[in-house]
Amino acid sequence: MGCLLITVFSERTEEIRQFHADPWRFQQIFLTPHKDLSRFVSVLLAQFSLENGALSTDEVVFKPECLLELMARHSIEVGNYWSLNLSVEGRKSIAELLEAALGDAVDFIFLPPSESIVIYADHDGYTTFYCKDQSILDKVASGLVQAGFEPISDYIRGRSGGKLR
Repeated sequence: MGCLLITVFSERTEEIRQFHADPWRFQQIFLTPHKDLSRFVSVLLAQFSLENGALSTDEVVFKPECLLELMARHSIEVGNYWSLNLSVEGRKSIAELLEAALGDAVDFIFLPPSESIVIYADHDGYTTFYCKDQSILDKVASGLVQAGFEPISDYIRGRSGGKLR
């Protein structure tokens, strides 16, 4: 088993705080495919050259069993699982972390600092992709749709949750 390259922080990164205060305009929501998370994450990551990122939980409705199991397997101590702020390095670690976070009923944001995509997932089973421009969003959405994942077209995530278009 390889080493998971995750660091636990006591508070959110500045980039996540900034994004949370002013989310990017272009977004597309997909139904989170809980029975096919590995392929979902694989298809998404294949479109980018992500090497690091930060994940922060917004709301933890239920104990995040998948995240805690992942951390325990790699001897990473988590004191307060109700508020997780993590930094991750390496594509394999990013994939493992995203799979675990998507597998739990938690609201979280994942922001890779060198890319123009942000992932927000919620406990209702939706994953929102935010991009800086429409062409990047079209690439992400197209790749996921071609792989058979279900976009949600009548919903927009606002600052205080979602709303129908």
